Amino acid sequence: MDTENFKKEREWQIRKDIFYANQQKQHNSIDSLKQKYLSGGYNAILRVCKLILQTSQYPFIFEKNVIAEYNPENKLLIIDYQLPSIADIPKLKEIKYIAANNEIRENYFSDTKLKKLYNDTIYKITLRSISELFRDDIINALEIISFNGWVKSINKATGNEELNCIVSIQTKKEAFQKINLGNVDAKTCFKSLKGISSGSLTELISIPPILQIQKNDKRFVNSQVVEFDDSTNLAAMPWEDFEHLIRELFEKEFSSNGGEVKVTQASRDGGVDAIAYDPDPIRGGKIVIQAKRYTNTVGVSAVRDLFGTVMNEGANKGILVTTSDYGSDSYEFAKGKPITLLNGANLLYLLEKHGTRAKIDIKEARRLMNEEK
Repeated sequence: MDTENFKKEREWQIRKDIFYANQQKQHNSIDSLKQKYLSGGYNAILRVCKLILQTSQYPFIFEKNVIAEYNPENKLLIIDYQLPSIADIPKLKEIKYIAANNEIRENYFSDTKLKKLYNDTIYKITLRSISELFRDDIINALEIISFNGWVKSINKATGNEELNCIVSIQTKKEAFQKINLGNVDAKTCFKSLKGISSGSLTELISIPPILQIQKNDKRFVNSQVVEFDDSTNLAAMPWEDFEHLIRELFEKEFSSNGGEVKVTQASRDGGVDAIAYDPDPIRGGKIVIQAKRYTNTVGVSAVRDLFGTVMNEGANKGILVTTSDYGSDSYEFAKGKPITLLNGANLLYLLEKHGTRAKIDIKEARRLMNEEK
């Protein structure tokens, strides 16, 4: 075998080994989730419920972002679900070939028909989502589901983006499973279950949800205002102050969209430092934030730990913020995962974006730390 073929075969073998190694990691992750779910783990139940809805297949494409909360005491699951907008509904009714003219003609739904189709679709997605959750509840973790359907749109009067809850329903498993969904009219069934909705779904008039997700966590502590200016060295400030500073920063970042950020009890154990709740059904949900006031490069182990925390918390995303930077292996591990890595430069940019300034001087921080020793 010549050298060139040998080189190509070797490269192929390396790619093959990497593929199977990644595949095995994925299988191990699924097996781990399965075992945690079967044992009734709180976060595993949340993850499985969200995966059920996010992977559900429909004949047209739309973003299916899901925010969930679960109460194991009464087996209540609350779902905030991003529904399609009318723009997501296919408008093409049929395609005809006209032999006489040798042309292809496209026919589209009228506006009236499209609105009717949209209304029917929303009620069907709502009922189907509840049905899939109850159907796949093999450990009987669910007794009640409260489902809130949200739509993101542009307010034509103000030009601003809005989130509107247009359907809300709460139903018990026992009652719902008696329904033969294959034979019902979706809207009639929805109303019979005491579901509430806006008068015309296409007008996107917001309604108050029957039950909303509560953002309570025993780990949360009162936030503190951290005083600093452009002479403050973030890499040398007390680590408790740094965590509260990060909370303040992300509260400003998310507040424009109605989000909020909570600080958890200080532990220095590499756990959750703050949790953000972003109501945006597309990018939002529960977001885990970790703050690393480091003077050295953040290793890949910290990024792996964050990813594990995101999975265990049933969160949509994880954000790791540091005063230093990350190694190439950290950035490589984060690729394709719901993880955002913010280094010192990113941090200073965000602070300036929200009207404050500080500095990061790693050498000075190291010197001060050595003096403290």
